Amino acid sequence: MNIRLLKDKILSKLMLVFTLASVSLIVVIGGGLYYRSVPVLQKSSWYNLLTSSIWKPMKGLFGFYPFIMGTLWVTAIAIIIALPLCLLTAFYLVDYAHHNIKKFIFPFVNLLSGIPPVIFGVWGVLFIVPFIQDHLAPHFVEFSTGYSVLAGGIVLAIMIFPLIVSIISEVLNTIPQELKDASLALGATKWETIKKVEIRKALPGIIAATVLAISRAFGETIAVLMVCGNNAVVPHSVFDPGYPLPALIANNYGEMMSIPLYDSALMFAALLLFIIILLFNLISRLILVRLERKMAA
Repeated sequence: MNIRLLKDKILSKLMLVFTLASVSLIVVIGGGLYYRSVPVLQKSSWYNLLTSSIWKPMKGLFGFYPFIMGTLWVTAIAIIIALPLCLLTAFYLVDYAHHNIKKFIFPFVNLLSGIPPVIFGVWGVLFIVPFIQDHLAPHFVEFSTGYSVLAGGIVLAIMIFPLIVSIISEVLNTIPQELKDASLALGATKWETIKKVEIRKALPGIIAATVLAISRAFGETIAVLMVCGNNAVVPHSVFDPGYPLPALIANNYGEMMSIPLYDSALMFAALLLFIIILLFNLISRLILVRLERKMAA
């Protein structure tokens, strides 16, 4: 008996050590990126790096404001496009679709998540970019190459679609059937039950799914790099080109050795991306905790 208790205590301590080691990776990654960013931070302040729009590596001028805005533009467009479609798809599959239709559609949704990002990028270049250039942009602006934050947002929305649909569907399936039956028994339609019961009950899960999707969208590289235009200017409309932070890192990492401070500047770009994702997740988590407390009360 004592040996069993001893084994249990050792295993619990061992699992605690591995858990702490996993969590500490966040600190290690952040610290490593900051250490590699010190040279560029010694030359210029955080404020200048974050607010300047001048990007001239040969002259040692690194302004990250266009890249930050490009990241936010592409991610916001992707979520605006993807979230309504994902919600409607998830509600249809859970509440309206026949069992045979579910068995047919879910494998295709999961298949989307397994397609390599470069395939989405090639598809965006061949179809989305020409569509925006020839058919959509002429109705709103005088000229657009099609390589824009809108193209990046559309491609990214398709990439995060299976993730959001899968999580929201699982959350909806956890809602007790008795709640739905009670609403229907009181005379509510299926759509009224979805609005008044299911959305309210599943709201924390929907927010969590959205947060995970946004976190992935922030860090997506290849597909966005191929369709955004990669122009270091601040986008002023959805038809303007953009240059997200992940694309900046992937596009320039090979030539950083030949330019002073370029290595440090790209590490600072990675640090910025790391901080943005971390802050977004922390803020979202606080909102989620408050929402859960409010619903419990």
